[in-house]
Amino acid sequence: MLARGMRVQATSEAPNATDADTLVVGVFEDEDVAHPALAALLASGEAKRARGSLALAHEGDRRWLLAGLGKREDFTPESARVSAAKACKRAGELGATHLCWALPDGQSAAVAGALVEGTILATYRFDGYKQRNDGDAPPAPPAALTVSAPGDVEEALERGRIASEAANAARLLQDTPANDMTPTDLAARAQQVAAEHETLSVAVEGREEIVARGMGAFAAVAQGSYQDPRLITLRYEPAAGRAGGPMLGFVGKAVTFDSGGLSIKPADSMAEMKYDMSGGASVIEAIAAIASIELPLRVIGVVGATENLPSGRSMRPGDIVRTLKGLTVEINNTDAEGRLVLADCIAYAIAEGAERVVDLATLTGACVVALGHTHAGLMCNDDEWAAKISAAGEATGELVWRLPLHAEYAKLVNGTLGDLNNAPAGRLAGAITGGEFLHRFAGDTPWAHLDIAGTAWNLGREYAEAGGSGFGVRLLIELAAASAQDS
Repeated sequence: MLARGMRVQATSEAPNATDADTLVVGVFEDEDVAHPALAALLASGEAKRARGSLALAHEGDRRWLLAGLGKREDFTPESARVSAAKACKRAGELGATHLCWALPDGQSAAVAGALVEGTILATYRFDGYKQRNDGDAPPAPPAALTVSAPGDVEEALERGRIASEAANAARLLQDTPANDMTPTDLAARAQQVAAEHETLSVAVEGREEIVARGMGAFAAVAQGSYQDPRLITLRYEPAAGRAGGPMLGFVGKAVTFDSGGLSIKPADSMAEMKYDMSGGASVIEAIAAIASIELPLRVIGVVGATENLPSGRSMRPGDIVRTLKGLTVEINNTDAEGRLVLADCIAYAIAEGAERVVDLATLTGACVVALGHTHAGLMCNDDEWAAKISAAGEATGELVWRLPLHAEYAKLVNGTLGDLNNAPAGRLAGAITGGEFLHRFAGDTPWAHLDIAGTAWNLGREYAEAGGSGFGVRLLIELAAASAQDS
């Protein structure tokens, strides 16, 4: 299911001095290439300089791919990811085992890292549930990648490898069907990654402990399912004396299947609701990657894992529940369950020491309507924290768009019989009211909510076209790295 362990290395030698069997050279508009065979392809018109084009030439037992990169001034790390993904797929079709990219002239180490990310992300497959005849298997991706660059890019390549493998690991969790990815299964993955790193510890608590903590909103969502919920707490503590700056808190919604509860969803799209645990998957794998990189800061990850199913013991519209923070919530719609889980998890993360918080959740269909599959929605109570998150999104191609918090929106989530309601009538500003609800549980702690409902699956990008995208993993890693650098 998951192609992991691609060998990645840097070299200062020219691509044709390596032992790679497939070499990739990029060309910008209005520029030329030195290699005679590739220059001939351009001259004949068989090869194009437009972004996304690919042309093939042979030289002895080697293949050369010429990748059109478009205008030099428009080329970004995200452009590199897309170009690398296209080249990786074509190389796999050709039977390549070792791919070598020539870092385009004048490009940075960030672009070199992006070439690694695009390549590894493009290797992801989810086909372990299919029986195949020998001739039916898809082409195997290359097993090795070399980046030929004149400068020192090794750190960027290694960071890119770790981040993209972590994103692919999150995609595997996302795509696994809900019967094999229960809250218990997700907790087992957190326990596995903690066992792999001395700097990680994990605590997993079940239904009784969640109730005993006073997490009544989380417990209410979980009570309809016979699968036990799991409160997963991952802690990253670097080696003694290496941690600086505020402790980061990453909070993930992990509803491993969301039927909508008694406010049941339409049948047509319900099969996709295995993806409602995407935020939790991203938090677990991002923290595992942060431990691999050994960033010098502390991180706590809190994941609320549960199913939301209808049964004779499900929460009902009209119920009022009490949260860990003490606020009461009227349940107007049992399909607005993610904010109930996150409310308790955000309050818990802050109580456990988180000083800067980001929550990730496939929270609202309204965000998909507003932003489609290009941006995640960002709501934040602190301008500096919002700017850091936006910058991390730009650097990784996991884009966010800030939506406003405002007192008039906040009024919409005020309750009639309780302090708050979980689904304001009229469906006004649906994505924002979800954020305003969560805002009440962050208090004065710098906090941001990322609504990833439109970006968590079926992203439509060359490196993540269909299925889980792992969105948020690379953003959180970049955010942690930037925060460590600032501390």
